[in-house]
Amino acid sequence: MLGINKVILIGNLGKDPDLRHTANGSSVASFPLATSERWNDKSGAKQEHTEWHNIVAWGKLADIAHQYLKKGKSVYIEGKITNRSWNDKEGNKRYRTEIVANQLQFLGLSGSPELGAAADDHSESSPAEYPMNSPAFAQNQPAAAEDDLPF
Repeated sequence: MLGINKVILIGNLGKDPDLRHTANGSSVASFPLATSERWNDKSGAKQEHTEWHNIVAWGKLADIAHQYLKKGKSVYIEGKITNRSWNDKEGNKRYRTEIVANQLQFLGLSGSPELGAAADDHSESSPAEYPMNSPAFAQNQPAAAEDDLPF
């Protein structure tokens, strides 16, 4: 039987993405993402818990993440959970759980620094050069006229 390995996260970056390149020239970006939940306990006191996720993006998505994402910014991530292991310098077996991103979307209101920077940097480029979920793509799309709405 086939399975599904899909993760959807909305959170804030813990630091700027770190961009590296593999021996064959592929880009890889990694960064921590914080997701928080808040609730009231039985006594009515407010509680909060933050979970940290290790995010990895490859190729063009890595380049976009490195260029536009900054510490503290909100982002929507879709990807899959992966586990990897390696031996450290002392020969100890190490393990790491990561989310390999296959889609990301910058969150924020129109005109926010993250959207403005993306639009300004690529004002001469065609929208086809951007992933459909990037702010630069959204900024380069014509606005729908109110008369065109079907309701």
